[in-house]
Amino acid sequence: MRKAFCCLVALTGFCQLAHAAEVSSAYTDINTEKDCTVFATAEEGDGDWANMVCSGFRGYPVIIYAADLRESVFYGFPPAGDLAPTWESFAAFNSTGPKIEWRIETEDGRAMPFAAIHRWSVSDPENPDKQVEVLVVSKVGQIAERDGCSVGLVAATGNPKANEMARKIADEQARDFACGADERVLVSGDAPLPEFSRAEN
Repeated sequence: MRKAFCCLVALTGFCQLAHAAEVSSAYTDINTEKDCTVFATAEEGDGDWANMVCSGFRGYPVIIYAADLRESVFYGFPPAGDLAPTWESFAAFNSTGPKIEWRIETEDGRAMPFAAIHRWSVSDPENPDKQVEVLVVSKVGQIAERDGCSVGLVAATGNPKANEMARKIADEQARDFACGADERVLVSGDAPLPEFSRAEN
């Protein structure tokens, strides 16, 4: 009887492992002129800024705020009734790349993106013609929680393992990251990471 019970326990554990969520990557392209809709823009004399919502992964939007040659990006669903999440960006001039890597958790046939990895190009303050590439790892806002923000920064310039490091941060930190409270994971490369900040509400 004891042997049979042990076999049952072992089999149960195996079944639980077999049904564990799988984590993988999916990629989407983003072209602000084709894939995005501008929902707010500067009027004459009000500077140079624009807010737009873009197609993301399977209904999850990407919201981009562009101002003064800088961008702030929110992945997923923003706080209810609020299309202006907290501004997060590099201090220097910057722009985002054309491809987003989504870390996807699949369980019982349902695929949920929990993190986004996006390559940014950031100007060197001391040499405007020089660009530093950084992978920004972000928590994706879900329909229920609607909480998203940057989780980590990985220097991509001079770092051949940048993508691997970014995925590790996404998988280990993004789901339970407390936006505005937890500290981002920072991974430098050949050069220091450019200054990055989150605006205070």
